[in-house]
Amino acid sequence: MDYQLCPSILAADFNRLGEQIRCLEEEGIKYLHIDVMDGFFVPSISFGMPVIRSIRKESGLFFDVHLMVAAPERYIQEFVDCGADSITVHVEACENPVQVLKQIHALGVRAGVSVKPSTPIKEIASLLGEADMVLVMTVEPGFGGQTYMNSCTEKIRELRGLIEKDRRPVDIQVDGGMTDDTLGTVLAAGANLIVAGSWVFHGEVRANVKHITERIQEFVSSEGGREWMQ
Repeated sequence: MDYQLCPSILAADFNRLGEQIRCLEEEGIKYLHIDVMDGFFVPSISFGMPVIRSIRKESGLFFDVHLMVAAPERYIQEFVDCGADSITVHVEACENPVQVLKQIHALGVRAGVSVKPSTPIKEIASLLGEADMVLVMTVEPGFGGQTYMNSCTEKIRELRGLIEKDRRPVDIQVDGGMTDDTLGTVLAAGANLIVAGSWVFHGEVRANVKHITERIQEFVSSEGGREWMQ
């Protein structure tokens, strides 16, 4: 199983965005998590295609685009055209999530599906055959800096059980409230892709990345990590 830190640029300093992304690359980061918000599906508005297109010109990172937008099928082609390597949509935002995931795959990029904290895992169980990744939101989507919701731990564990039962190559990504205290919790529950915004970008980015990646590696090297990697 591939364990990765996925820094979320939602918490970056946009006056220094290019510099901070280069720092991530120098520290061995592979994934860049990009949260797109429309002010409708979630209350906040973030950024869209122009920002992604701009940073794509200078970065070779894997662009992990998380669409927190209503009817995301309207924009899939445009996000692929501007540089997305993976597109995650919310099951709550799609009338026909299977069709949307197929639409994403047809354009040659990875497809993910996300669930809000209040959405039970059973709502996406039937989508595991179409998804490369499931993003479990561990805070309410739309705002950074929130506290991890402990009720989501069992959802991660339930999802990992379904994936292992069917032997599907599906990643579990978590987003929200990641700290030293919560990282081990989500890894032990079965997550392997860790989104972190404030934890990475508040303070010294390089030192933060080193610390978090070391913590992830400690888990991978432990009994818990080997158990999930089998």
